[in-house]
Amino acid sequence: MRIVVLTGAGISAESGVPTFRDADGLWEGHLVEDVATPEGFERDPDLVHAFYDARRRAAASVQPNAAHRALARLEGAVGEDLLVVTQNVDDLHERAGTGNLVHMHGELRRALCTSCGARPVWEDDLATRPPCPACGERMLRPDVVWFGEMPYELDRIEQAVAACEVFVSIGTSGAVYPAAGYVALASALGAHTVELNLEPSDAVVPFDDARSGRASELVPAWVDEILEARERRRVSGC
Repeated sequence: MRIVVLTGAGISAESGVPTFRDADGLWEGHLVEDVATPEGFERDPDLVHAFYDARRRAAASVQPNAAHRALARLEGAVGEDLLVVTQNVDDLHERAGTGNLVHMHGELRRALCTSCGARPVWEDDLATRPPCPACGERMLRPDVVWFGEMPYELDRIEQAVAACEVFVSIGTSGAVYPAAGYVALASALGAHTVELNLEPSDAVVPFDDARSGRASELVPAWVDEILEARERRRVSGC
């Protein structure tokens, strides 16, 4: 059974990672256009570097929660039949043990060289304008997809969603495209769709199974159901 799981800010919130933006429209105290657009970076690179350097340090200080660990446990059982697509830029899925993973919005732990296109793993601050390890130019920026930029690996994600039998959305509003279109695509092609979210989302296409609550409780319970059903099929020979 091929499964695609889409995760958003809600899965990491319980680990202490701030969610995408506050009710007043600010992103961790900043205007989104100042810290999450190419134009903002061009206007004030010092501000943007300081913002992402702080986020990188903060993300390194938190730990995966039960939801991250449950998905890693599921991958351990089903292998490549599971693809986790995350909108998050933290590395909590990796640290929990998930390997078959797409970061569609980039990663805090990578830099992007605007000179040569290299995407090196990066643990330190970028505010000091360090040289790119590939070309030596001091043209590194956060490897985070900003508004107006194209998310990563869209072809791979769409192909996986189109081929999956189960599509699960965890901790995401389902309101921003292209991620918002995945449940519609999966549903149209016959997949069973599941939402695990703190509150019901604004998805255009209703989910077959929508559950509300904390990701750290909902996700392990759902994984247990999947693995128990898988074991029953194995025992029955189906």
